[in-house]
Amino acid sequence: MTSNPRIRASDEDRGRIAAALGEHYAAGRLTLEEFQERLDQAYAATTVGELRDLLADLPVRDLGQLPAPSGGKPPLPQRRAPGPPQIPAGGSVPALRAAWPLWLAISLGVFVIWLLSGATGGPWFLWIALPLVFLMVRHRIRR
Repeated sequence: MTSNPRIRASDEDRGRIAAALGEHYAAGRLTLEEFQERLDQAYAATTVGELRDLLADLPVRDLGQLPAPSGGKPPLPQRRAPGPPQIPAGGSVPALRAAWPLWLAISLGVFVIWLLSGATGGPWFLWIALPLVFLMVRHRIRR
């Protein structure tokens, strides 16, 4: 940004100030109300001097070095390709390992319900536990 405070501010200047205010808010230097008020003032500012006044009581940074806001969303660092989920080759599937404790919890839950209901009507809890274990074993064999 220029050193003359009466120069008219550009949209890029306003964007840099908004980004700086966001960083100061994230760092805890501004409350939500102060941040929103200053952000409104930044977008309403017409000169570079008005923009500088918004950061006067905050730590000094070279505002020209702040990145300009991008038009789109930033790319995700570990974005996967579209399509079906990729399962790592070799090794076991983490989701399947996580399924066993879930199966155990469900099986124990229905077993306790069966016991609390007087253990009548035969071991109906097996109609829940055994098909689930069958599906998990079949999934494991296919992999």
